[in-house]
Formats: sequence, C-alpha cells, structure tokens
Amino acid sequence: MAPAAMRLAAQSLSDAQPVPFWLDDPAKPGALPALAGDEHCDLLVVGGGYSGLWTALLAKERAPERDVVLIEAHEAGWAASGRNGGFCAASLTHGFANGLARWPDELAVLEELGARNLDAIEAAVAAYSIDCDFERTGEIDVATEPYQLDELRETYEEATRLGLTGYELLDRDRVRAEVGSPTFLGGLWDRRGVAMLHPARLAWGLKRACAELGVRIYENTPGLKLSSSAGRVGVRTPYGRVFARRAALGTNVFPSLVRRVRSYTVPVYDYALTTEPLTEEQLASVGWKNRQGLSDTANQFHYFRITADHRILWGGYDAVYPYGGRVTAEMDHRPETYLKLAGQFFDCFPQLEGIRFSHAWGGAIDTCSRFSAFFGTAHGGKVAYAAGFTGLGVGATRFGADVMLDLLSGERTERTELEMVRTKPLPFPPEPIAWAGIGLTKWSLARADAHGGRRNLWLKAMDRLGLGFDS
Repeated sequence: MAPAAMRLAAQSLSDAQPVPFWLDDPAKPGALPALAGDEHCDLLVVGGGYSGLWTALLAKERAPERDVVLIEAHEAGWAASGRNGGFCAASLTHGFANGLARWPDELAVLEELGARNLDAIEAAVAAYSIDCDFERTGEIDVATEPYQLDELRETYEEATRLGLTGYELLDRDRVRAEVGSPTFLGGLWDRRGVAMLHPARLAWGLKRACAELGVRIYENTPGLKLSSSAGRVGVRTPYGRVFARRAALGTNVFPSLVRRVRSYTVPVYDYALTTEPLTEEQLASVGWKNRQGLSDTANQFHYFRITADHRILWGGYDAVYPYGGRVTAEMDHRPETYLKLAGQFFDCFPQLEGIRFSHAWGGAIDTCSRFSAFFGTAHGGKVAYAAGFTGLGVGATRFGADVMLDLLSGERTERTELEMVRTKPLPFPPEPIAWAGIGLTKWSLARADAHGGRRNLWLKAMDRLGLGFDS
C-alpha cells in the first residue's frame, strides 16, 4: 500500500470501536441466569447460536409437549451468530460452485431444499415478529478481474442447465448501475437466493421465541463434559448437571463434547468493518438502491453490504488460522487486517474517500475441509451434531437443526438420505502439519489471485483430494 493510501486508511480507522457493530445495539437483551443444580428434560441443546436456537425452536414446533433445555456458555448470539455479515443464503453447500464440485448428482435437490429452508426462515421471522431488518434482496457476485467473468458465465450456464431460475448475468455497465465501483467488470445476481438481515437481532429474536414456546434457557452455562448411561445422556456444567433423553450439539467452532468430531474443524478468524452512516450525497455516488449483498470472486474475497441505517459493512479477505486451533479473545482484533481492509475499501469505492469507520471486529468461523456442514450421531444415537458451516451458517444452520432432529428421532427423511448428510469431510491433520498446510494453501491462493486465477501444483493436488480451499 502506498504511503498516502496507508495514511488515508489509518485515519479512517482512528475512531472505530473495537466491538462488533451488530452487538453494539441498545436492543440487546439481558443475559438469563446460569444453571444452578440439576435439570431433567427430553432434549438438551448445547449452544445458543443459530444452530442451537433453531434446534430448540424446531423441536418445540414439531412436538410442543417436548421438554427442551438449552445451555449457552456466554450469551445467545455473542459469537459467530452475532458477528457475521448478515448474509442469509439459501445455499446449503457454501455456494453453487462448491455444491456442483462435491455433489453434482444431488445438487438440484440441495438447491430446492435450500430454497425451502430460506422461505421457512422468512416465514419464522414474520410468525414470531422478529425485528431483524430481513430483506430478500439477493446477492451479486462481482468480477474484478477479466478471468473471473468466464467463471461467472460458467456458473450461470450450469445453473440454467439444472433448471434453476433467478440468476441474472450482468455486464460491466449493468453491475455498475446497481452499485458504483470502478473495479467491477461484471456480475452474477442471484435475485432470490439471499436475504440481508441484522444477525444479532435474528439470534435475540429466536431466543425470545424459544422462551415463549417453553424452552428453558440458561446462559453463562458452558457444557463441560458429556456422558451417557441407562438410556440417557448427561452434561456437566460449572454449577450443575443436565440429564436428557437426547442431546443436540450446536457448538460449531468451539471444541465438541464428542471428542472424535474435533479433528473435522479448525477455527479461521474473519474480520469486518462498518462505516459511519453515508450521507445522501455519498449514497447517490454509490447507488445501491436495490440493497443487494455483494461479494467479489477472488480466492481471497470480500463480502460487503449496506445496513438499514445506510452504513457499508466490508469484510473478508484475510482468513487467519491460529496455530493449534486455539479460539481466544485476543484473536478477535487484528489492526493489521483492519488497515488492509480499509485500504481495499477505498480501492473499491474511491468516491467515498474521507468516510470513517465506526466499528472494527473479528471472530472465529468453524471451517471444515469441504466448506459446508457435516452431521452425525454419537452415544448410540442419543446425541446428534452439526458443524463446519464455514461462514455461511446464517441460513444453513436451520437446515442443520432439522437434520439433527431427524437423526435423533431415527427417521429416514429426504434430508437424512442425502450423500451430503451421510458422508464426512476429510479431517485435518495434527500440528504442525495443519499449520504448514493451511499456510501453504493461503500463500497459493494469494498467488493464484495475482496470476489470473492459475492454480499451482499444491492447489491442484488439494482439488483432487476434495480440499478446494478458498478464503
């Protein structure tokens, strides 16, 4: 970054609050009391992010008489569910291209299930009066390099071949008419498959809906150890225990209570910025009247969107893996990444020079080697888990909740028959091999971005193994 650009980026960050924008909200509910003593229930849900909240809600909708307890180590929505960009996608496979590469024979079914899942989220937001700024705007994948235009065209043609509607290919003038950036060369607009929302308010609304249906929620109550005996499972907490007929684990990036699952995920830290609210003049210079989510199509990509109060959220690019897979509060902030993101923001929107960022933050994402969720059971079918959503869990976690409930009931359903549900990703190797492999992959991805998308021998080998990483 040139010295003048560096100074501009640094100045823009000087007032940024080091807290997630979404969680810095006067509507944030107070924490519920921790569990003290013993509890007994039909279903125990561990985790108060989207995975756990959807599981508890759907369990009560399926069987209102079912006694459900949910425990959360901190407060509902405080981790990835309250820190993400607010892109709620229909895709269950981390995007169409990833699904096509991994499950081509069932992709049409996966796309249909994903569309129904997004519709169900929209219906739940309305039914439970969840005030989360839900907008069915769609998302535009934008090309910023010439070779990316061919990739977007191929995706459009494959989607058309499968009979999927709602995609629109945009040339340079059309995409810049939607959102004004001199870096945009073209785009692919998925008009119905993505909604924008306030992610923390979605989590808080689900928490309220669960409580209203009779779910007993205990916050500041981590699950410390899982055991099973005599047809029941038990989870020990700092001040008590929960005994249940069945348990669903929605702990995602945090170490699973089923130890053998831990090698399937690693934490990757993602970072984001939000600007101060744009003025009318600044809004006019950008356009963005249709308020779509946007993402560029590099390996190290950015995601960006406009909020209800006319800020721009800008995130992505750096994906940082901590050695040993440690999830620590110290990793939630990375000034060198904030500086890099700010500089890239002004490259994309030079007409906004002088605008300042109000918030800067990061958080850990549960990444697996196939870039979309995996599922399973343990303790003789009494425990189910879903994990590995890799940054696209705002929508897909609801589907994962349905899968966990299907697995716990022993039902054979359209969901449980999917190859995606029946198979697992490759586990990550132990350290230091994981650190070296992830580092080499990141270097190779950056090199591919700088050389017209050409993948080196390492990335080609990863592709053959089904480990086609991007950031």
